[in-house]
Amino acid sequence: MKIIVGGAGNVGKSIVRYLSQGSNDIIVIDTDQQKLDELSKEYDIQPVLGSVSHPDILEMISADKADMIIAATDVDEINLVACQVAYSLFNIPKKIARVDSKYFLNPLWNTLYNEKNLPVDLVISPDIEIAKAILRIIKIPGTCEVLPLANNKLHLLSFKCNNSCPFLNHKISNIIKIGKDLEISIVALARNGNTFMPKPNETIKNNDEVYFLTETSKINNAITAFGLEHDHNEKVVIFGGNAISYYVAKQLEEDNNILSCHILEENENAAKKLAQLLENTVVLQGEMLSDFMLEEANVNKADIAIAVTPKDKDNLLASLLSQMSGAASTISLVNSKSFDNLVDNINSNVIIDRSSITISNILQELRKAHLEDAHSLGRGFGEIWEIKIGEDNLNSGKTIKELNLPEKCRIDAIYRNEKVIYPTDEEKIKVGDLLIVFVASQAIKRAERIFE
Repeated sequence: MKIIVGGAGNVGKSIVRYLSQGSNDIIVIDTDQQKLDELSKEYDIQPVLGSVSHPDILEMISADKADMIIAATDVDEINLVACQVAYSLFNIPKKIARVDSKYFLNPLWNTLYNEKNLPVDLVISPDIEIAKAILRIIKIPGTCEVLPLANNKLHLLSFKCNNSCPFLNHKISNIIKIGKDLEISIVALARNGNTFMPKPNETIKNNDEVYFLTETSKINNAITAFGLEHDHNEKVVIFGGNAISYYVAKQLEEDNNILSCHILEENENAAKKLAQLLENTVVLQGEMLSDFMLEEANVNKADIAIAVTPKDKDNLLASLLSQMSGAASTISLVNSKSFDNLVDNINSNVIIDRSSITISNILQELRKAHLEDAHSLGRGFGEIWEIKIGEDNLNSGKTIKELNLPEKCRIDAIYRNEKVIYPTDEEKIKVGDLLIVFVASQAIKRAERIFE
C-alpha cells in the first residue's frame, strides 16, 4: 500500500514504526526537517518537508496514487483540512485524521464527518486511547495490559508471573483442573523477550508474562486464581503535564477509590493550564526528576507512578527513580525500541506502547480481513481480531480444523448467543458468531486470506 503519513512527531513515528513492518510505501510529511531526518535514520520512508494540508505538497508526491492518508500532526485543523484536500483533489480512498480536541470529538458533532462535510473515514485520538489504557491498568492492579472485547463481554488480561503465582511450574493443560471456577483461555506467553502461542504441555515459568481471555463477569475469579489480588491504587503520581495526564487525572478525580493524585511538570505554562482545569489534583511545577519534586509529590508513598512525558528516556528514568523511592508499581509510556534493554531491567514496570495503541485505532482499515475490531498487543508481537460471521461468510459451517489456520494463529474464543465458548478444533463456526482470534505478526498475511 502507498500510505501518506502527516506528522513526524510521536504519534506519526508510532504509526510509521508499525507500518514499516509490512510491505508498504510510506511517505512522511512534516514541517520540521530535524524530525524527518531522525525518522529517516530509523525507518525506510520517503521524507517530505512541508504541510500535509497543502495541495502542492500532495501533488508533488503523486497523492492521487495513494491508498491511504493518515493525518497525525499535533494540530486538529491541519489534519481535517488534509483529509478534505485528499478527498476533493486527489480522491484518496481512505482518510484518517488525528483529532484530540474535545470540541471536535463531541458526540453532538458526529454528523460533521461525512463526504458532504468533512470527508474523514476514521477519527483517531491516540492520547485519549493511551489514557484509557492506563486507567484500565489502574483499575485492575497487578495487570500489565487490559483489553475489553466482544462489546465488553470478554476481557484480555496480561500479568507477569512471579513466585507467588499458584500455577508456577504447572502445565497449561492442568491449570483449568487445579483452578476452581476458573474459565479462561491462555492466548500467549512472553518469555525472555520472545512471545509465543503456548501448547497445552507448556509450563508457566517465573517472570513469564501471561496473556489470557476471561469473561468480564469472571475477572475476579481469574485474579484470585492467579494470586493477583492487590490493594486498590489510591495514591497516584503522574510525570508529565499533557493531554494524557489531564485525561487520566480528570477521570481519577471522579473515582472514590483515589485519595490523592499529583502531576509533575517542568513547563510553567503547561503546569498552570492543568492547575486551572483540574479541581482535586495537585500540580507541581519544577524539575520532575529532582529529589525535591519527588519528595513533594510523595512518590515514596505512591501506589502507582505513571510517566507519560514525550521522551521515552525520561519516562523510563522516572519509573526507575520512583521504584527506588518506594512506589509500589510504575507505568512508562514508550515509543521507540531503542530502550528495550532498559525496559527489561526495570523490574515490574508496566510498559504502555504508544505504537501499539495508536495502530489499534486503524487496524480495521489496514487489514484485508473484515474485522469488527482489532488490537495490537504488547510491543506489537501480535494482534487480536474480532470477526463477525455473517450469512454470506464462506467459513460458516466449517470446523476450526477445516479453516487450516496458520501455525501462529488461533481462535481463542467464540461469543455465541450471549455465551462465551473456548472452542476445540472440532467446533463448527455458525452464522452470528463473533470470533476472537489471536494472530502473531508472522501469520497476519495468511490469516487475512482466510478471513478476507
